[in-house]
Amino acid sequence: MTVRQFFLLAAFLPLVAVGDNAMKTDAIDAVLDDFHDAAAHGDNARYLGHMTENGVFMGTDEWERWPKTPDFIDYVGGRFKNGSGWNYKSVERTIEVSDDADIAWFDEVVYSETTGRFEGARLTFLDQLRCFLLWRIA
Repeated sequence: MTVRQFFLLAAFLPLVAVGDNAMKTDAIDAVLDDFHDAAAHGDNARYLGHMTENGVFMGTDEWERWPKTPDFIDYVGGRFKNGSGWNYKSVERTIEVSDDADIAWFDEVVYSETTGRFEGARLTFLDQLRCFLLWRIA
């Protein structure tokens, strides 16, 4: 490798990393949007499928800390029984990706026409199935 090739490579590597993180952020955005959409349509399997098995849902009330198994599964099953759940739309969202790109975290503000604005839960994303590029909520 020539000196010129080395410096060209060094100049473009940060751009590749930024692009890679942008793709990850877009993928996480899509997961979160689908998570909210699944709740709005009462789609139990799709909604809970976005969570890791040991995931914990942090609700909008200060006391709400729901381990997926068994508490949140039971709660969601009851709420989604008739094919409807709750309808929150994200109006603000910030996503950060770790340096090694295995973990990401977010915060968001969500809005519901019936209950107003809430600070969204701060959940950690773990790439549990990295070979499939699947991000799930932990």
